Amino acid sequence: MYYIIRNGQDFGPYDIQAIASYVKTGQILKCDEARDAQTGEVNSVSYFLKKHKISVRVQNKGNVISQLKDIGSELIFPKKTIASRAWMKDKALITLALVGLLPTLLWVIPMFDWGVHYFIALYFSCIWGLFFYYLFKTDQVSLKTTVTIFFLEQVFIFLAWNLLGIPKLNLFYQFTDTVFPINILGYVFGVGLTEEFAKMVPLLIIAAKAKKPLLPQTLVYYGLMSGIAFGVFEGVEYQLKVNSELGYTASFFYNISRLTSLPFMHAIWCGIAGYFLSFAKLYPKYRISLYILALAVPAILHGLYDSFVSANILFVIVALVIAFTGVILLMTYLKQGVNYQSKLRN
Repeated sequence: MYYIIRNGQDFGPYDIQAIASYVKTGQILKCDEARDAQTGEVNSVSYFLKKHKISVRVQNKGNVISQLKDIGSELIFPKKTIASRAWMKDKALITLALVGLLPTLLWVIPMFDWGVHYFIALYFSCIWGLFFYYLFKTDQVSLKTTVTIFFLEQVFIFLAWNLLGIPKLNLFYQFTDTVFPINILGYVFGVGLTEEFAKMVPLLIIAAKAKKPLLPQTLVYYGLMSGIAFGVFEGVEYQLKVNSELGYTASFFYNISRLTSLPFMHAIWCGIAGYFLSFAKLYPKYRISLYILALAVPAILHGLYDSFVSANILFVIVALVIAFTGVILLMTYLKQGVNYQSKLRN
């Protein structure tokens, strides 16, 4: 005699012949668990059937047409459920559909070169945006503000970089073309300071206009969004200029790596800036030091990363360690934020 175990419940006991007949009709599965009522041994139904040298094959119920009739059209195409539009409330489904299907627009929408590269960079940054939205948003986060930051930051960077030539005003940029380690000056005080400040601008505006104190995670979230917005601009620039001069394989590889990793790293660095900016607003007596930290920490991480990224494998490993350090710092800041607030308050 055997018990059939399903969903943690015992059914039976049944003798082995009864079990065989139920398997034949499909009421019991060969992969179901069974327990010997006498010995307590637990194993699959298939195991006990073989133990008793019983061979069973599940019977087909009628032909294909009769089976499809029994299954019913609603199971194949649930038109009533679809017509009720209940699926429109499933945010996870909509998100997956957007992520999976948006790139197909490139097949049907005629685009010029810049438009194609912009759409691709936008797509990868939006994936990070969705990820950050679901993981980091707080009750203070506004979707309208999120979208505004994401697109206006792109416009601001385009105007500042391509039309006004802001980077050229920072003389430290010229050191980026020198040898290591002198080039660190250029990447930290030139690239790092300039780009991180540009990403901070939306956060400074949000913090200044806030009608109530903002949680550190709120400004971290907006920092992440500003960072991926900058990643869109830089992704387009790399595709059109640097990567286009490489061979097909190298260009393809660098496009993918830069479109996926660069927005993420820019987001992490700007998220760190948002963290310190939030503390500057919450504890204004320390604001000078906190404003400096909001710019200095991301700029140093950014500059050191850029300094070590090269064809030298050892340098690349160091760059990855620096990038990962930024991630660890941001997550640690958020986890210990309450402790830091208590310290500054006291």
